[in-house]
Amino acid sequence: MKVMIRRTGAGLSAYIPKKDLEEPIVKLEKEELWGGAVTLRNGWRLVLPDLPRDTPLPITVEARKISDED
Repeated sequence: MKVMIRRTGAGLSAYIPKKDLEEPIVKLEKEELWGGAVTLRNGWRLVLPDLPRDTPLPITVEARKISDED
């Protein structure tokens, strides 16, 4: 799924256009963000692509949802 990652005043945020959903990223699997899973405030876990650490934000990437804890 397409996900836009951006930096906000409160940290990182993920926007999923198909769901019209924006949630803060509350947990990073990898400190550098890319190539690991992130957890959104609503419990969704997304695997992000492996990109260079200095990739500028905001950016839209193809992510894979790996769990849904609704």
